Amino acid sequence: MTLRSPKALAEAGLIDKAEVAALERVAAQYAVAITPAMAELMDHEAIARQFLPSEAELNTLPEESADPVGDDTHSPVEGIVHRYPDRALLKLTHTCAVYCRFCFRREMVGPGQARALTPAALDTALAYVADTPAIWELIVTGGDPFVLSPRRIADLMARLAKIDHVKVVRFHTRVPAVDPAAITDELVSALKCEGKAVYVALHANHAAELTPAARAACARLVDAGIPMLGQTVLLKGVNDDPETLGTLMRAMVETRIKPYYLHHHDLAPGTSHLRTTLAEGQAVMKALRGRWSGLCQPTYVLDIPGGHGKAPVGPGYLDEDEGATTVEDFNGVVRPYAG
Repeated sequence: MTLRSPKALAEAGLIDKAEVAALERVAAQYAVAITPAMAELMDHEAIARQFLPSEAELNTLPEESADPVGDDTHSPVEGIVHRYPDRALLKLTHTCAVYCRFCFRREMVGPGQARALTPAALDTALAYVADTPAIWELIVTGGDPFVLSPRRIADLMARLAKIDHVKVVRFHTRVPAVDPAAITDELVSALKCEGKAVYVALHANHAAELTPAARAACARLVDAGIPMLGQTVLLKGVNDDPETLGTLMRAMVETRIKPYYLHHHDLAPGTSHLRTTLAEGQAVMKALRGRWSGLCQPTYVLDIPGGHGKAPVGPGYLDEDEGATTVEDFNGVVRPYAG
């Protein structure tokens, strides 16, 4: 059973009973949910930091925002975020299988928030997609779309099949890792859509999340012809060193998941205790280059606050000065380049 309150966490032995009263204040503001699959991994500090509530979440810094990536700024209709010309987000549900303590949409999925788009709102959102030929890719997110029934997902795909200019449908999810049993043959079948390339992007932050059950769930998707991508958030005390991050990237590649983005932690309220600096992130990425397979190299990105989109912020290797070009190799040696 999914644990949804500090009291339940204490009864399961995941927190001390003396912490319950203080953490109830956190839970009143930010949703709590830990699946059985993740509860079994709580002896890993990197897992506990991601999912167990902390009083530090009540500390909001001036630069933090309820909408740190500017979703609202680029939302022409409810449920749609259209920030980039050729792709848009469809926020189908505001519910997740687990609630991460660093979530950049934590104000939108918290207690008292709507659980999903109403049928009328979904009609309006899909009408916007149909009326906007520039949308080549639709990214289905939330919340987590894989908490919905296969029937709901199949219905969505049937409706998208009728929108010819949408060629790619990408689902963003944590479910294959946090609730592997939910990746049923019925769900996999529901994802199929004639005329569309369907991708699944898995959010995972530590190799421990890719348990044998999680890898089997991912295999059900990949074996069905659905390519998988990996998304990771750089988190202090979770994956902010080269060995830990590189091990995660290898675990993804071994699971046939291509690492896609390493996200610099967004300025979500109450999350500063999990945030690294950009310089720290660049140093970790620099340590991966050349020492870990090219398949294991995600793009390190910063979602610019205010809704201005993602920018690559990885380390630089090229320097040009007065017509002379040098490039730094993976050992840190600066080499001249005459090309």
